[in-house]
Amino acid sequence: MTDGFKEVMARFPTGIAIATVRDERGRPHGLTVSSFCSVSLDPPLVLLCVARSARCFPVFARAGEFAVSLLRDSHTELARRFATSAAEKFGTGLVRTPRGGVVVDDALAVAECLVEQRHDAGDHVIVVGRVVGTRIPEHGAPAVWFNRRFAALSEAS
Repeated sequence: MTDGFKEVMARFPTGIAIATVRDERGRPHGLTVSSFCSVSLDPPLVLLCVARSARCFPVFARAGEFAVSLLRDSHTELARRFATSAAEKFGTGLVRTPRGGVVVDDALAVAECLVEQRHDAGDHVIVVGRVVGTRIPEHGAPAVWFNRRFAALSEAS
């Protein structure tokens, strides 16, 4: 069943984002996520799923805030870097927000969130956040993951 399930999910195109948190000392931690979606408009809630096996999971499990950067099609290398378990992922291309979050400088869009709830879900935890800040720069084409690779999607008019 696991192989069939993986094949079904590989056929579902999804956007790619980088989710980040800060630990108690203010150090940033983050990972690439494809499980990110809106939950509610009023109040504005989103969710993301964090694998318990992720190196940064303990920080996501206790942080009170997180930020999500929706990636452009030009961010594939950044997405790959944040998908690894490497200790040092933060370098060029990232900036601090006025709230203190760390986001991709030229992200397609950014949402800063306060954690509302966490839910156990198998080998992941679903983190629900209330959106308290957004940044929406100029338009662009999104990074898309389909069939275990990045795919091109032209910007919709």
